[in-house]
Amino acid sequence: MALQNHLSTTISSSSSAFLAPSNLGSSRASNVSVPAKRIGTVRCVAAPHEEKTTYKTKVSRNANIAKLQAGYLFPEIARRKAAHLQKYPDAKVISLGIGDTTEPIPDAITSAMAKRSYALSTLEGYSGYGAEQGEKPLRAAIASTFYRDLGIGEEDIFVSDGAKCDISRLQVVFGSQVTMAVQDPSYPAYVDSSVIMGQTGLYQQDIEKYAKIEYMKCTPENGFFPDLSTVARTDIIFFCSPNNPTGSAATREQLTRLVKFAKDNGSIIVYDSAYAMYMSDDNPQSIFEIPGAKEVALETSSFSKYAGFTGVRLGWTVVPKELLFSDGSPVAKDFSRIVCTCFNGASNISQAGGLACLSPEGLSAMREVIGFYKENTEIIMDTFSSLGFKVYGGKNAPYVWVHFPGRSSWDVFSEILEKTHVVTTPGSGFGPAGEGFVRVSAFGHRNNILEACRRFKQLYK
Repeated sequence: MALQNHLSTTISSSSSAFLAPSNLGSSRASNVSVPAKRIGTVRCVAAPHEEKTTYKTKVSRNANIAKLQAGYLFPEIARRKAAHLQKYPDAKVISLGIGDTTEPIPDAITSAMAKRSYALSTLEGYSGYGAEQGEKPLRAAIASTFYRDLGIGEEDIFVSDGAKCDISRLQVVFGSQVTMAVQDPSYPAYVDSSVIMGQTGLYQQDIEKYAKIEYMKCTPENGFFPDLSTVARTDIIFFCSPNNPTGSAATREQLTRLVKFAKDNGSIIVYDSAYAMYMSDDNPQSIFEIPGAKEVALETSSFSKYAGFTGVRLGWTVVPKELLFSDGSPVAKDFSRIVCTCFNGASNISQAGGLACLSPEGLSAMREVIGFYKENTEIIMDTFSSLGFKVYGGKNAPYVWVHFPGRSSWDVFSEILEKTHVVTTPGSGFGPAGEGFVRVSAFGHRNNILEACRRFKQLYK
């Protein structure tokens, strides 16, 4: 009776493949009734999506870094090169963009580094921390090689891991309250480090300049030297000669005017002479060749483009004892304090290489490598000149500054990369006055330089 009060379903034991064979004997009924489950409505309800929250600290971002536009120029070029290789994986890309040396470091220099390296594995030859300002023999060799008879002593020399690093350390010395002027176009590290330090205002998109920076326009029309009569007074003046990117070099008369301008305004010149050994003309290789410069200028330089030390990392900065702040305190004293706080000194192996660079054999080897790159420069200049382009630089620097009037620098960069698989550098990346120009580096193996020039001729003939 109870069974009749339940909804039942009759299932044949022999009709379902899902039922096990019966072993209950034939006395059992062949049909059995089993209770059926109640049938209800099933609703599928999506569970609420829980967004994963990223933990954030309470530390504010440096607002000055937020002012920087896009990425630093050369990593951006590397990014575009990588994207190009993804698009054309079989292309033979030739890089004439970033100014990175390509030829082997002369054996006279590497053998000295190897000797110093192996000596570190001996009790007699091991050395740990050295003087933050650099090893005394190297400082003395730099002073006697590059500044002989200019009143610069080894005590004025600070050895470092490169001029670029020293530019940022100098900015820390100057602080956030100074004003600065820069050649336009110029090496991007000057402007970017000023922005990071908080010396500038916001980037002005319409004129492609940062507020509170004095851009000293350097174009073919003024011989790539600024009209100082139109330049406002600033605390710091960054000046590079031979210039990166234009390849131009300031004459003795022009630098004399620059020193006088700085002295009249009570400014400090940060003079970048990283390409001085490429000078062919009878132009000063150091700002200290100009009378009175030690009172208004310091100089930074590097072994990178002389000895192929772009990876080894070794440079120096000269801060004369005569250079004083407005309160009479020596700039060198503050720079030394920053160096001792932020830096443990250049690698002792690198410094051994630097000392070898300045030996008679090392100097001869460096000049030979520089001569090779200058031959590359002539090949590039001749190529673009033969195609009817206006070409600048080259003679006193490893860079050729090619004019594409009326065109966007980045468009030309993209055109050359897309159609020739050659990487160059857009001039606008060095400042607004670089728009319409492209920089072509002479750092490359000879066969790559010749092949790149062949492709240029195919594109622009």
